[in-house]
Amino acid sequence: QVQLVESGGGLVQAGGSLRLSCAASGSFFSIGGMGWYRQPPEKQRELVATITRDGSANYADSVKGRFTISRDNARNTVYLQMNSLKPEDTGVYYCNVEYVNKVGYLYSRGSSWGQGTQVTVSS
Repeated sequence: QVQLVESGGGLVQAGGSLRLSCAASGSFFSIGGMGWYRQPPEKQRELVATITRDGSANYADSVKGRFTISRDNARNTVYLQMNSLKPEDTGVYYCNVEYVNKVGYLYSRGSSWGQGTQVTVSS
């Protein structure tokens, strides 16, 4: 079981910056891909950015050039640096972590979600 604790959300004016963090803890064998998703008001959850264990990143077109995802494997933490924020970036941001459990010789995969952190960008 993996627990995720997110931090860094808040209220910012358009053009400003925020940095989100998500730390994983608990019992697991290894952490794989990590990512950030967001849910704008009255819309469905959407992908923002993902990063593999070796650091390969993928971004939604709407955030390319403005957001940067990174991770610290030693701390099991993923970050999202958000610059040049726009009102349309407003929403609840969730981190997601893929992990592997090992019990004896048996391996199993799982996925956990954070509790979400609110990001509000005012115009």
